[in-house]
Amino acid sequence: MQADYVIVGAGSAGCAMAYRLSEAGRSVLVIETGGSDWGPFIQMPGALSFPMNMARYDWGYRSEPEPNLGGRRLALPRGRVLGGSSSINGMVFVRGHARDFDTWAEMGADGWAYADVLPYYRRMESWHDGGHGGDAAWRGSDGPLHVSRGTMRNPLVRAFVEAGRQAGFETTDDYNGEKQEGFGPFEMTVWKGRRWSAANAYLRPALKSQKVDMIRAMARRVVFEDGRAIGVEIERGGRREIVRARAEVILSASSINSPKLLMLSGIGPADHLRAHDIEVRADRPGVGANLQDHLELYVQAAASQPVSLFKYWNPWGKAWVGARWLLTRTGPGASNQFESCAFVRSRAGVEYPDIQFHFLPIAVRYDGQAAAEGHGFQAHVGPMRSKSRGEVRLASGDPADAPRVAFNYMSHPEDWEDFRTCIRLTREIFGQDAFAPFYKHEIQPGADVRDDAALDAFIARHAESAYHPCGTARMGRRDDPGAVVDPECRVIGVEGLRLADSSIFPRITNGNINAPSIMVGEKAADHILGRTPLPRDDRAPWIAPDWRERQR
Repeated sequence: MQADYVIVGAGSAGCAMAYRLSEAGRSVLVIETGGSDWGPFIQMPGALSFPMNMARYDWGYRSEPEPNLGGRRLALPRGRVLGGSSSINGMVFVRGHARDFDTWAEMGADGWAYADVLPYYRRMESWHDGGHGGDAAWRGSDGPLHVSRGTMRNPLVRAFVEAGRQAGFETTDDYNGEKQEGFGPFEMTVWKGRRWSAANAYLRPALKSQKVDMIRAMARRVVFEDGRAIGVEIERGGRREIVRARAEVILSASSINSPKLLMLSGIGPADHLRAHDIEVRADRPGVGANLQDHLELYVQAAASQPVSLFKYWNPWGKAWVGARWLLTRTGPGASNQFESCAFVRSRAGVEYPDIQFHFLPIAVRYDGQAAAEGHGFQAHVGPMRSKSRGEVRLASGDPADAPRVAFNYMSHPEDWEDFRTCIRLTREIFGQDAFAPFYKHEIQPGADVRDDAALDAFIARHAESAYHPCGTARMGRRDDPGAVVDPECRVIGVEGLRLADSSIFPRITNGNINAPSIMVGEKAADHILGRTPLPRDDRAPWIAPDWRERQR
């Protein structure tokens, strides 16, 4: 029950750290509450809508009632399973824009500019372009995490890219390379038809190393002696025990559970801790603050031809897809079906993309229910850099109680303007000649939803989380009162404790956040080991030369 390092959470960053620490010869104990990730619902990419709606794999968190969204409580799936949220997510792989990380450095995350993190992205990935071109010089070729592309055989997927070009936007062969901006092929953490989660990429090889053990238990709090973290109190089988760390304790339990554990351990806003009868060890007001997420909605259109995935949306079709995947790891079940995408700028004067599109060749709801109209398609769209901020707070001092999560969505006036722009741009793209053979009519929001008031009402009713919560224990300089960890991921105010997951993002990155979460684990491992970080890569990303004057 002891090791050099104790990691709480077998999620995206935790698995990466376990792998790298064990590779360096250190012993690691990983504490994970969730169960096995075996089974077709997780491992089959095309079944992605199932695990995030299954209680056995998900913490089941919901937001507090959101005042700007009609008091709705939004679903907040977080992985409670080996691999964490990388085992229940949509498998979309987006590094983020180079300017995101330059902003991190400007905000006090010294050593985390894009030139610093690009070498870690290259170290972690094995990239496969699938014959669609790309930017090999910017990519990795022998890392644990396989990144691939779909076949793009569906004509709707290709039409989306062509429609973007016809509308005057840029195209890009590789948004994870030099040029994020534009329409092009999407990438996913899928390998040989199977979800390539952090558990498959990192944890399983680490467990085979004989340096890593895993304990299935709930972490209750970090244990300190003389101001230093020396272990973690766990509960399993109704008994409480202490798992001891000879070197350091590392929290990697998600942007919801990591701040919760800090607060249960006496690290957080002093008044809030005292209100729950928790002894204050370090007054850090930034714990649980700075919560950010991406909101999105989907614009749906009915198709005039039977070309969408709806042809499989019946018992026989689903049986055929499942059987083919089980026997050959090919077919529709081998893809997350997000095979084309776009990153665009909302207006002139925006330096780099602030809107993301996920295109899907079927009209289907987040809960997996297909549109009543049958064949169709949709684009998920949302702004990337909302100024709204929320918080995570304890509901009680009992570790078994879910925390209170209030996102405060749509609390900044620009959020509404940005979302209206997203809807209108999507309609413009669907109106291009490339979609003329397939477009029948708009399902959602509906042709009569046009003016600002009608669009705002639709947004309030239908906007959903893209499931990218982050920022709740942000990284910064040690003299920054709002920072929780320093640029080496050490928790400020105590000794022997680090935190490395999406909690530490100073600001949310462009796109899906699983890739930067894994990157955080990769880079944090070098800091934990006391190694000199990988050499900087100072190549400049593509920025539209006339961004001040033109949107496209």
